[in-house]
Amino acid sequence: MNRASLDKDPSDVALMFDDVAARYDLTNDVLSLGQDRLWRKATITALGSKPGDRVLDIAAGTGTSSEPLADAGVDVVPADFSLGMLRVGRRRRPDMPFTAADAMHLPFADASFDAVTMSFGLRNVADPAVALAEFRRVTRPGGTLVVCEFSRPVNGAFREVYLRYLMAALPRVARRVSSNPDSYVYLAESIQAWPAQRDLARTIQGSGWHDVAWRNLSGGIVALHRATA
Repeated sequence: MNRASLDKDPSDVALMFDDVAARYDLTNDVLSLGQDRLWRKATITALGSKPGDRVLDIAAGTGTSSEPLADAGVDVVPADFSLGMLRVGRRRRPDMPFTAADAMHLPFADASFDAVTMSFGLRNVADPAVALAEFRRVTRPGGTLVVCEFSRPVNGAFREVYLRYLMAALPRVARRVSSNPDSYVYLAESIQAWPAQRDLARTIQGSGWHDVAWRNLSGGIVALHRATA
């Protein structure tokens, strides 16, 4: 389940995210027509974390996905491989423990988290199966995984319209609001190359997780996958 059609070096991907960090959250809000806020709320609900739980938010970027958890008393660790994203996040929320981390080689001990979550980042990992196995390693037995990721719209006609927007309109809109609009061409291509819901569920299960299930959001533009360690 690699990005077979995408030949970017991981270091190039990190630099790309460094470049877009300053306006990343604004750009995502515009491009998703505000839907990203609903997707993140659904992710928090699926996690079901309680005050005092320890949660790893990998690919946390500037910490937008971690903030609601921290504000609710969850011991959340926002982690990302983009130092540019982390710098922006630390300026915004110096109270959160932003941590540089590679999803395939996490700098955390075995069974050190009650849950691991990743939003819109698994597509950018060179080997998602390796990352998912790492997430399992650092999660305590019985803990939770929630992956929020772009997926395949379930309605065929809508899927065609969506893909045309993704490849044509998205880069044009990004040029108006992003600090690095060309990076959104790569992001659009990575979404197109990403496997469907059932295929990702199989990969999650093959990486050591159990009770894998998914829920479609916005007609399948995004899917929430949830599993148990």
